[in-house]
Amino acid sequence: MFSVPRISDEPLPLAYPEFAERFTELVVIVALMGAGLKLDRPFSWVRWTVTWRLLAITMPLSIFGIVLLGVWALGLPWAIALLLAASLAPTDPVLAADVQVGPPKSGEEDEVRFGLTSEAGLNDGFAFPFVNLAIALGLSAATGDPWVTDWVFHSVIWEIGAGIAGGWLVGRAFGWLTFHVPADTKLAKTGDGLIALAATFVSYGLTELVKCYGFLAVFVTALTLRHAHREHEFHRQMHDVTEQVERLLMMILLVLFGGALVSGLLAPLRTMDILAAVAILLVIRPATGLFGLAGSNATWSERLPLAFFGIRGVGSFYYLAYGLNHLSIQEGDRLWAIVGVVVSFSIILHGTTVTPAMRWLDQRQGRDPDADQVPPPGLQGPSPP
Repeated sequence: MFSVPRISDEPLPLAYPEFAERFTELVVIVALMGAGLKLDRPFSWVRWTVTWRLLAITMPLSIFGIVLLGVWALGLPWAIALLLAASLAPTDPVLAADVQVGPPKSGEEDEVRFGLTSEAGLNDGFAFPFVNLAIALGLSAATGDPWVTDWVFHSVIWEIGAGIAGGWLVGRAFGWLTFHVPADTKLAKTGDGLIALAATFVSYGLTELVKCYGFLAVFVTALTLRHAHREHEFHRQMHDVTEQVERLLMMILLVLFGGALVSGLLAPLRTMDILAAVAILLVIRPATGLFGLAGSNATWSERLPLAFFGIRGVGSFYYLAYGLNHLSIQEGDRLWAIVGVVVSFSIILHGTTVTPAMRWLDQRQGRDPDADQVPPPGLQGPSPP
């Protein structure tokens, strides 16, 4: 509809930089709460091995690979290439819904779905230090101010540590209010799943006030809230409301993204930019994904989809909008075009392959892909009080 002559407003992110940052921020934090509530698997350093490999090995290597591609193939300065790489490295928690686990206690949590869900939940927080590093490098190049100490102690140590601690504290507080206060006052008795959204905004708002990573805090809050009473049916209600709000926001965002595409978002693209987008999706992410999972207990039928389905989406939009709002550069329109084409390719490529890939995975693991998933006996738990 944005191509209709009577509609004059063009929803290009550079025309509305503050809105682009804030709206994508909202979509991501709602998606992170939903992702955290989905996970049936208790937090554990051992049980989450796939997640740590994807975070500690695959994502940094992806960033490194995209930086080299940006500098040598696209001719970008190092700081700008790093901003692009940090924006495109994380797996998206919004558009990756089709490869994530099912609702709480649904029994749909194999290693692939768990790995992609937990990676999408955590890597949005752990990508932020690289975005801040790109901003610090760009500002330092312009002003000559030192950046190492502030970046290490504030952007890495403080913001990650405080984000985890703040998210845990808010999750504990909401877990107690929801499940453990006297029966006539606990929030679970209300049956109102909007409590999850309240926890989302409280967690994000409080942690951002103390200048730490709110994305990380929201996901930790969701995990902690789920842990407060893992088998309670109210988790399903909270998840369902969160998912409905997420889908509504995602629909609005995709309409705006389509409007940006027909309004010239991709006009600054060069041939090499398109080739780089293909390489990011078909070479860098799969190769770094397989490298990160080398030596793990995951089978090859699990490693392949884990490496391939590094879906790029709303998180990439947010990080680029945030970076450009804090760092003035000349080629902002070209960066938006590159991110736009990567996300467009990802939607088409991953959207058309996810269903046959997941069916193939289910068949390989002895599950009927057409059967309704029911919780195994160990997950059914007691009826809510």
